[in-house]
Amino acid sequence: MVPLKRRRTGSSGSGCRDKVPNQFPQVVLFLLERKMGRSRREFLSQLGRSKGFRVEEELSESVTHVISENNRGDDVRTWLDSQVCGSTPAHLLDVSWYTESMRAGHPVQILDRHKLQDQPTNEAEVEVFSVPSYACQRRTTLENRNTVLTDALSLLAENAELSAEEGRGVAFRRAAAVLKVLPEPVTDMTQLRGLPCLGEHSLRVIKDILENGASSEVESTKQSERFKALKVLTGVFGVGAKTADRWIREGIHDLQQLKDSRQTLNRAQRAGLEHYDDINQPVSKAEADAIGEIVEEAVASVLPGAQVTLIGGFRRGKLSGHDVDFLITHPEEGREVGLMPKIVSWLESQGFLLYQKTTRNSYLESDDGPARPCSNMDRFERCFSVFKLAEDEKRRAGQTQSHHASAEDGGLKPWRAVRVDLVVSPISQFAFALLGWTGSKRGTPEAEPEPLTPVDLQLSPGKAQN
Repeated sequence: MVPLKRRRTGSSGSGCRDKVPNQFPQVVLFLLERKMGRSRREFLSQLGRSKGFRVEEELSESVTHVISENNRGDDVRTWLDSQVCGSTPAHLLDVSWYTESMRAGHPVQILDRHKLQDQPTNEAEVEVFSVPSYACQRRTTLENRNTVLTDALSLLAENAELSAEEGRGVAFRRAAAVLKVLPEPVTDMTQLRGLPCLGEHSLRVIKDILENGASSEVESTKQSERFKALKVLTGVFGVGAKTADRWIREGIHDLQQLKDSRQTLNRAQRAGLEHYDDINQPVSKAEADAIGEIVEEAVASVLPGAQVTLIGGFRRGKLSGHDVDFLITHPEEGREVGLMPKIVSWLESQGFLLYQKTTRNSYLESDDGPARPCSNMDRFERCFSVFKLAEDEKRRAGQTQSHHASAEDGGLKPWRAVRVDLVVSPISQFAFALLGWTGSKRGTPEAEPEPLTPVDLQLSPGKAQN
């Protein structure tokens, strides 16, 4: 018996999709699979048809618009000339025209930025870069050959994030991430044609730097009193952009004004203010190794057989960072339960912790109460701490001695404060924890959590608005 819904429509769901009327008969589209990929092409083709566009699977003389991604105009023409039909369509367009038309629900006006550009003959020797649209497909070298450009974009991203403009911050960081993977320095804007994530705003900044040696917008941001105050105040461990903004509105712009104020600080903020200089000093790989030996000793003392893995930026190959992260597990599922308090207790008894805050593994909270509210961080048991790293511990790990000035008397002290994060994971979740904590974007403890990074939409992967 045919269901009532199908009797009324007279067709299945797929049949309905096939019968979406062509609302724009003057526009016949063909999506070039080269560099776009089959799955993305299929997705975009189905999307176009659902919006009333005529999208052809095969190139023919009726095609009026050829859509491509990360291709130059001369390359597309060469490919078209090799086809049987032998005719060049009226418009060779970048995929940005297609995605903008999908959002608008109709063919948008074709602007110069939508048209595929040819490589100028007088710039034939300029290397044009090619970068995959999806970040997971890119291999980022540890040697950044475009630090001037990426530093400028990162500063604008930081300013946007501190100003609660998360979208702009994400766009600038995506643009900087693309420039970091390039094998050579950028010397000409033509090298960037077709690259993903480079929106109009980012391109303006890059062009300004290439032509004038610096970006006027970046320099203006650096001189902004508000930006400088936000940088200083959010440099206090446990202080986020919202708290810093409130303090600025109350007339607090630097650390001395914060100390002189009657602001009520939580434990993390008090520790952050007390050890501000140390915490904002980069941590070397030798210092990370020294802390690693301490953590391994603590873990072995309370649970023999447990494993400690250095994660975060140092696992990615960086030689310095702003903190040190460790992932702890045990090969036998369940043995890790209750491990974190024992580790913290051992470290405190040995005088290694200046501050610590531990959170439970909220995967287990369903047994004894509601879980914590959802956040952008994982739900593993973790301890955010400030370590007291003595000079003799660093020397034991092979680092040469270096004294740090005492904030109280201007003298020398034989230790420094270092930010350390400890994470405990069941062995069944270890691979996921290792992947997540090897990445470079996580929240900040006892501060406003960093916003969730928007997931790249399949409609427009890697395409940013800035």
